[in-house]
Amino acid sequence: MAVSVDIEKRLGTFHLRIAFDAPDCVHGLLGASGCGKSVTLRCIAGVIRPDRGHIEVNGRVLFDSERHVHLSPQERRVGLLFQNYALFPNMTVEGNLLAALRGEDRRTARAAVSEMLRRFQLEGLERHRPAQLSGGQQQRVALARILLTRPEILMLDEPLSALDSYLRWQTELELAELLESFGGTTLLVTHSREEIRRLCETVTVLDRGRGTGAMPVRELFHAPRTLSACLLSGCKNYSRAEPLDETHVRALDWGAVLTCAAPQTDMQYIAIRAHHITLEDAPGENVIPCRPLRVMEDVFSTIVMAATPGGAADNARLRIELSKEKWARRAERETLYLRLPPESLMLLR
Repeated sequence: MAVSVDIEKRLGTFHLRIAFDAPDCVHGLLGASGCGKSVTLRCIAGVIRPDRGHIEVNGRVLFDSERHVHLSPQERRVGLLFQNYALFPNMTVEGNLLAALRGEDRRTARAAVSEMLRRFQLEGLERHRPAQLSGGQQQRVALARILLTRPEILMLDEPLSALDSYLRWQTELELAELLESFGGTTLLVTHSREEIRRLCETVTVLDRGRGTGAMPVRELFHAPRTLSACLLSGCKNYSRAEPLDETHVRALDWGAVLTCAAPQTDMQYIAIRAHHITLEDAPGENVIPCRPLRVMEDVFSTIVMAATPGGAADNARLRIELSKEKWARRAERETLYLRLPPESLMLLR
């Protein structure tokens, strides 16, 4: 594995415990604010020293508490891009790039900077200061400066969070191209599942300081293992659950018994995505009779919140998302028969 991390760090009452292996690809660290994503990057970069554990990049040990290895940030050869890009505000674009090559031969440094200006499409902006650049241009300058240090891995801390929605999409496209050209391992910190889906191949989910293992991004969205991963992937329908036999589960919050594929003995929750629920005409297997609570018109679909036999509290409700045509064709009735297909049910720890 290109990057291997297994560390713990206490910061006041916060306790980070994370372990994952990331291959040569874009690997996401996904979690809510304050879950430890940025602390993890700073531990890898050497800005923060873990209390215990091991960090390795391409077979080179950066930190090992048992062997008393703790390389300085300068020795680690990792590139960390901060949220605000950390450009020197009083320096020009060229000056910011040359700052990464202090100590190098002047002619060699200028040649390297010229190549980066060309590669990152920054030619003509050499004399501009950061405040005169767009968000995407600032990001390209910051990435170019990092790459001039020849890092073994890139680490990006919420690289798109400072941009408004108008700039974010174009900047994300540019970022995807740059990461592809880098070719090595990139660790991308974000709280956006959309960025994870579009930019990453593998992902580690962090929840309140806990992050264990890596999974393919497809698994996060199609077969998450835990409730926290499921919720972070965007699923909003879940219930406490208990297995009854080899094919049936009781959804405690929904007040229903459901057929599903081989319940796990250690499962604690069951979940389903809103667009997987179908509207039926009559009762049947995996059909829950519900009472509509609220109908919301989205741009291209209709979202319905429905009370299950378990009640109308948050976990007891089901959210369904239908095409406007399907919702318009339904008969006016007080009871909705909602089918939860067995193959769409997710069994979680």
